Amino acid sequence: MYKLYCGLLCLVLSAFTLSSIAQTVVPVADTAKQHVFRYGEIEYFKEAGNTLNIKTVSSAEFNSKFKKNNEPTPQLRDVNATYWYRIRLDQNTLTKNNWILEFFDQTIDSITVYSPTKKNNYTTTLLGSNRPFSERLYNHKNFSLNLDNDIDGINTYYFRIRSHQSANIIIVLRSVSWFISYALDEYFCFGIFYGMILVFGLYNFMMFIAMRQRQYLYYIAYNLSIGLYEMCTDGIAYQYLWQMAPHWNHYAYGIALFFASIFAMLFAQSLLNLKENAPRFNRLITGLIIIRTLFFLLCLTVNKNWFSYKIIEFIPLSVAFVSGCYVLYKGYRPARFFVIGYSFLFIGFIIKTLIALNIWWLPVTALNFYSLSFCFIMEMLFITFAIGDRVRLLKRDKDQTQQRMIKQLQQNEELKDLLNKNLEEQVAERTKELVEKNSLIESQNDELLSVNTLLQQQAEEISRMNVLLEKDNLSLHNDIEKVTYDRVMSAEVDFEEFSKIYPDNETCFKFLSDLKWEKGYACKKCGNTNYSSGHLPYSRRCSKCGYEESVIAYTILHGTRIPINKAFYMIFLMYSTKGKISSHKLSEILSIRQSTCWSYTSRIKKAMESRKKEIKNAGSKGWSKLVIENNTD
Repeated sequence: MYKLYCGLLCLVLSAFTLSSIAQTVVPVADTAKQHVFRYGEIEYFKEAGNTLNIKTVSSAEFNSKFKKNNEPTPQLRDVNATYWYRIRLDQNTLTKNNWILEFFDQTIDSITVYSPTKKNNYTTTLLGSNRPFSERLYNHKNFSLNLDNDIDGINTYYFRIRSHQSANIIIVLRSVSWFISYALDEYFCFGIFYGMILVFGLYNFMMFIAMRQRQYLYYIAYNLSIGLYEMCTDGIAYQYLWQMAPHWNHYAYGIALFFASIFAMLFAQSLLNLKENAPRFNRLITGLIIIRTLFFLLCLTVNKNWFSYKIIEFIPLSVAFVSGCYVLYKGYRPARFFVIGYSFLFIGFIIKTLIALNIWWLPVTALNFYSLSFCFIMEMLFITFAIGDRVRLLKRDKDQTQQRMIKQLQQNEELKDLLNKNLEEQVAERTKELVEKNSLIESQNDELLSVNTLLQQQAEEISRMNVLLEKDNLSLHNDIEKVTYDRVMSAEVDFEEFSKIYPDNETCFKFLSDLKWEKGYACKKCGNTNYSSGHLPYSRRCSKCGYEESVIAYTILHGTRIPINKAFYMIFLMYSTKGKISSHKLSEILSIRQSTCWSYTSRIKKAMESRKKEIKNAGSKGWSKLVIENNTD
């Protein structure tokens, strides 16, 4: 008995060891409609470059270099390497069905399929998103090729795959009849999915026309961007939009995903009213929009392969979801459907991420492969509910506001009637008081009228007296000025008292101007009598020849450098002392050098000598004749 158990144990261990080493052979039988290749059914070899051919790879010496796939779904990660995959099929010529091999991931750039033939050779089939759509065997979004039913036994198929981005190697064996049925159902579902996007877009466009709110435009752009992204990832866009432009497959999905992300954040800002409900989240989303836009521009201009980092969309999705949860916690009711819709979106995003990272533990089927599309539909449905809920709440708030306004208007009307009644009573009482006081006021008015008449007469008398006083004051002022001037000009006064009459250059220049042109102006050059103001103070410019004559030209002051009021005082002292004051005394009085005073007094004495007869009887104004009538050489 012991030996029997030991023998069974060895048999089991040997079978397990063989199964872990040998590649699993997949039977091609009519009992199954389809089969998805997983785990040990696929072996792979990673080539660092791109130089090997099928003859080398399929040789017996190369057989040991293939490794068994230990992931639920094989994945191409190194975009610079070439991946070789192989599967083994047990084909039976007695099968009644025709069979195809289908590749689910439509983003793979190049797939070269090497199918065995009866003569132990291989036929080559070229597939991939880099090739024109018209070269495909079936007018279908997935890559597919027919199996040869004329070969029998266990056959090995090789696939050489290259791609500019990471991709899932999902290989499915299907019967042609099941492929047709499945494709029809799949395209029918696509029609429903993209039709719902258009319906949601049309609905929100009508809401925008009715409500004139930008959030509807954001949501329309978001839905269209999601639709374009799904078409890119499903291969529908390549089939229907750009069949002859394979290069668009490399980054069109990235452009659609960028617009979907941007308009989703703008829509979240608008729908949740984050500017008022959550200002910090509003600023954070604005910053994310700017950063996402910069990254998009870098992808376009620097390296388009960066579009493959779709995992970054988790950041704006998370921020929008958390902001929705926050404003819902704060009591903003329209956020409830938003949070539910984004919860579905999170689930779909997580499933697709787990599949892409090979962490997904279930077989990859159409249900989980298109899980994100289903979650998009649920998200759009609940977001539409959120928009409708917000409209309903806005309408409710509007109705409540109108009810409050109507109630307030009624209260205002009642209050107005009460106030009018009180005012009428007060007006009646006040009118009665006014009538009683009217007679008293009239008598007081008569008294005031007589008093006003008296006051008017007194005011007229005071006005006459003021006019007389003003005349007396003016006469007194003129007399005082005349006396002061005469006293100054007739006596020996100091410079300080003399400066009261001629305090500055402006007064002196005006005095000179009045004296010099007292009898009228005549140009020294041409004799013209018309002039205009010159550049210097009180100078005159001939309107005919343009000659400008300064106020001190042709006077005794011409060319002097001492202050003009001191020069006036020096002339006055020389005139009043009849030239007997010395230059030393003048230097002491005026604080001017003695040599300057001597030079200037010489000119004054010369003028006094030449004008002796004219200034003899000139009185107090004789000194001014010395100024004006001096002729310079």
